[in-house]
Amino acid sequence: MTVSEVRARYLAFFKARGHAVIPSAPIVPGNDPTTLFTSSGMQPLLPYFLGKDHPEGKRVVDSQLSFRAGDIEEIGDNRHTTFFEMLGNWSFGDYFKKEQIAWFWEFLTGELKLDPVRIYVTCYIGNPDAGIEKDTVSASVWKELFSKAGIEAKEVEIGDEARGYEVGEQGGRIFYYSDKNWWSRAGAPGKMPAGEPGGPDTEMFYMFPNVEHDPKWGALCHPNCDCGRYIELGNSVFMQYLKTESGFDLLPKQNVDYGGGLERITAATHDSPDVFLIDVFDGARTVLEAKSGKQYDDASATRPFRIILDHMRAASFMLAEGITPSNTEAGYVLRRLIRRAIREADRLGIKDAVLADVAKGYGEAYAEHYSHVLQNADKIRDELAKEEEKFRTTLSQGLKEFEKLTKTGTVSADDAFTLFTTYGFPIELTEELAKERGFSLDMDSVAAKMKEHQDTSRAGGAQRFAGGLADHAEQTVQYHTTHHILLAALQKVLGPEVKQRGSNITSERLRIDFASQGKMTDEQKEEVEKIVNDIIYQDLPMTRTVMPREEAEKLGAQMEFGVKYPDMVSVYSLGPVGATEADPKIGEAFSLEFCGGPHVSNTKEIHDGGKKFKIKKEEAVAAGIRRIKAVME
Repeated sequence: MTVSEVRARYLAFFKARGHAVIPSAPIVPGNDPTTLFTSSGMQPLLPYFLGKDHPEGKRVVDSQLSFRAGDIEEIGDNRHTTFFEMLGNWSFGDYFKKEQIAWFWEFLTGELKLDPVRIYVTCYIGNPDAGIEKDTVSASVWKELFSKAGIEAKEVEIGDEARGYEVGEQGGRIFYYSDKNWWSRAGAPGKMPAGEPGGPDTEMFYMFPNVEHDPKWGALCHPNCDCGRYIELGNSVFMQYLKTESGFDLLPKQNVDYGGGLERITAATHDSPDVFLIDVFDGARTVLEAKSGKQYDDASATRPFRIILDHMRAASFMLAEGITPSNTEAGYVLRRLIRRAIREADRLGIKDAVLADVAKGYGEAYAEHYSHVLQNADKIRDELAKEEEKFRTTLSQGLKEFEKLTKTGTVSADDAFTLFTTYGFPIELTEELAKERGFSLDMDSVAAKMKEHQDTSRAGGAQRFAGGLADHAEQTVQYHTTHHILLAALQKVLGPEVKQRGSNITSERLRIDFASQGKMTDEQKEEVEKIVNDIIYQDLPMTRTVMPREEAEKLGAQMEFGVKYPDMVSVYSLGPVGATEADPKIGEAFSLEFCGGPHVSNTKEIHDGGKKFKIKKEEAVAAGIRRIKAVME
């Protein structure tokens, strides 16, 4: 099947079972500073797992565009991609384990005709210290489904993944793992902070008998082995616990959060463990074969092909959403993807510009479902061509610096690390050149430095995550509401053409990116500050109203750039005095926005203690895009 066919069948399957089909959120979330990218289908829906009512009801289904920067170094095998679509179906306090597991089984074996004999599953082994029981309920549902298919389902306790390589499959069909089958944003139960939701999960794997186990991963194979013999098709998380100061409590509602890789499921319908052979990669892969003179399945070409195919697909979607290469945040990740792709093109012997031609295939492959990629084809081509030319210059500069270093008679780990971090010069290229000149390079020391660099980056990411909007910290929520007020004030001062183009809100400050052609004058900034403070000190109510999207559009509610909204939406209106959910008086509101929340109930919460709104910085971040950083002090 094609990717489009599998996606359509999945959405139709769950729609027939009472789920509202909702659109994908953008790859870069506009109002969630907790992360640079949308990395799962669950991420945009977190408020509804914590008890908020979804405008479309208790059952929804989608295919969410996702990107995981942490997977960049893993690209090159048969199944990992940085960018992917995550199929998701969700129950907010409605159905639970029995229905979810049976439906997913029916979809794979009935709708897609996958062979049940090759399906293996994992469940949570439990955590007695945390008072969390072994998930025998999920296992019993699986056991019954296997039995109906004439398959004996032996249960095997593994524990952690390392033990899996020691004990192997043991003829099992249902495997119990520890932390691998627990899901929360913070990880294992012992790592979860108070206020974090989580729960056990059950995963389904498809086994490819023609793939031989590679003992480099461990002595024996098991479902979570990294050799590629087992491919995970989906993960049903049963979000039922809330971490508290004293332990774990059950959430008010038991929720289902299913996520499955569309590309992997499509590959399984081809009886192939290689996701890079599905249809969406065909056009791009053909370009690479023509430009390199090599075939995808040539031993030396497969890994470089996969890296370029993955990175250019991710880059195409990022560029289509308005991200441009830069040295910070999402733009930095985009630049890194492009530069890694150029290095791999060199490895294939491609010395001329090639990335724009590769990317063109994705606009065509996704034209039916994500037309914005094809609509932005010219922009994608121009940005990639410009960045490719720039990086080839960078490589040239790096070579000059390398030649300077070789005059000392050695190349140290510090040298290699500096070449990488300062000039973007690939570590592996430094290693190759050092060998050519007869120098030894201590790659263990280089690896240690790289790991320290990566750990520092991850720590920064974790800090960003912990302090963000999704944690619903009081100050962060106050800044979120202030952000709405600021946007409305900017439109009053600079004109209605001002539109939001991004935001980042923490407990320390707010930041907004907006479309505007010129630098703000001091007088304009003072006027904006005055309006925001006047509104805050009027003690206005913030009211949430659920309404049809078309009605909200007619009312002029502000929308996030590039977001596709469902048929029913949440709209937050600020003021006037006396507004309530029963009578929001939207026509008199100061600001009106499509938004998932959360917000203060009244602006008096923002100025508590006599705080005042203050713009700290106003600057350009891209052509036609300005940025304001502001605080309450």
